[in-house]
Amino acid sequence: MKAEAWIFAICTVFLVLVTPAYWFVTSASDEGGDWTGTSALVMTTLLVAMVTLYLGFHARKMDARPEDRKDAEIADGAGELGFFPPYSWWPLWCAATLAVCMIGIAAGAWWLFIIGGALGAIALTGLVFEYYRGEHAH
Repeated sequence: MKAEAWIFAICTVFLVLVTPAYWFVTSASDEGGDWTGTSALVMTTLLVAMVTLYLGFHARKMDARPEDRKDAEIADGAGELGFFPPYSWWPLWCAATLAVCMIGIAAGAWWLFIIGGALGAIALTGLVFEYYRGEHAH
């Protein structure tokens, strides 16, 4: 994970430099600085910094993966890579209920947001407990 941490660290440094530059460039206009773009860049910087810290902490705790070692062979990365879930409809229903919630907020129809939240709770429950029952239980 060291390579990934370095990639995100470089992106963090880039965004730390670009965000104030964006503010100063946009503040040269008559209206002042662009709060929307600057806020988005600040939040993006913080998000990338959070991922950088996460990957950096885990890179120190983990043993080096084959991707991180200079002397590794291609065969060192062979084997099981993890569990990949089979065909599932639950992510579709989670996304659909999130879309209903967002439409409810955008349209100011709070009743639609509440309906989307209730259906979203059902869809999220189905997604979480999908592998406890039925064909794919383990």
